[in-house]
Amino acid sequence: MSAGPHRSLKVATASADSSGQIQATADASAANVVEAVPDCLVCSCPSAPSVDGLFDTRFGIPGTFSVRRCQRCGMEQLSSRPDAADLKDLYERFYNFSGERGTLYTRIRERFLSSILYRLWIRLDGDISFHTCRGAGCLLDIGCNEGRTLKRYAANGFTAEGTELNENAAAVARAAGFRVFTGPLEDLIPSVPYDIAVLSNVLEHALDPKAMLESVRRLLKPGGHIWISCPNRDSWLRSVFRRRWINWHVPFHISHFSGDALRKLLGDCGFLPMELRQITPALWVASSIVALLFARRGKPTRQLRNPFLMCGLVLACRLLLFPLLYWGNRVGRGDCLVAVAVKVRD
Repeated sequence: MSAGPHRSLKVATASADSSGQIQATADASAANVVEAVPDCLVCSCPSAPSVDGLFDTRFGIPGTFSVRRCQRCGMEQLSSRPDAADLKDLYERFYNFSGERGTLYTRIRERFLSSILYRLWIRLDGDISFHTCRGAGCLLDIGCNEGRTLKRYAANGFTAEGTELNENAAAVARAAGFRVFTGPLEDLIPSVPYDIAVLSNVLEHALDPKAMLESVRRLLKPGGHIWISCPNRDSWLRSVFRRRWINWHVPFHISHFSGDALRKLLGDCGFLPMELRQITPALWVASSIVALLFARRGKPTRQLRNPFLMCGLVLACRLLLFPLLYWGNRVGRGDCLVAVAVKVRD
């Protein structure tokens, strides 16, 4: 994906010490290249400041970030962002807590995701990853990470392949037997068009969301489907947690969509939206609570990887906040947008 023209800014970078804590450094040779983004990524109209003072509440990447809102379409975007090469580097160094594996958290997660309990849970809490969808045909999971979702789609009857920017994560998925493409999406040339493309919490990461959807359209057969989930800009949880809302997720979340903005973008890119609904996963609520209580600038929030704390909070949120979660989804202020659209024939 082309990053376009950019200007270099000297910013703090980060590295991990022997204890796994991420420490800020001033290593100029590794300084991230950041692109100033004064105009809307989708309609190129002027944008105005919306939220400032944001920081990474998950992995502890140093820096302060701000978000701007388009004055025409209302879409929000990160004011300054890593270019494509540096974003790839950030994923490989920090995402999933630097590829954490073999810990108590990851062992419990793997057992839970492969259990019947998980299948029952997502029917109650909401399926934002399309793990309950069954069918056949070729499915492309864009941003497949370490292949956990590929396993689920394959078990549900699909011939599943993936794309992933993080080479380390892609290697794990390949080791599980899946084909994973790690180049820019516009460079992917499939042997046959896909029936389904999945963007599960991915579109908000795109440096150019319109270009991403246009690339997806090219990869789909006529009448092919696209499944999308992404955070909702209008979520009531954003108003509650403010700068600690877990879905700011700077610097990885580039864009923030409302339901109307997502519907219009799909139409502009040659898709007919068939379904647009909202879900508020208890895990997302629990994660925002943890960020509010424990997140500190420049330090990873390790409590997000505490299985006992997170399990307790998730259950409490689902049981105690059920009326609020239901209300938010019904009035258009749920935390996650879930969309299904079909490729319009040329």
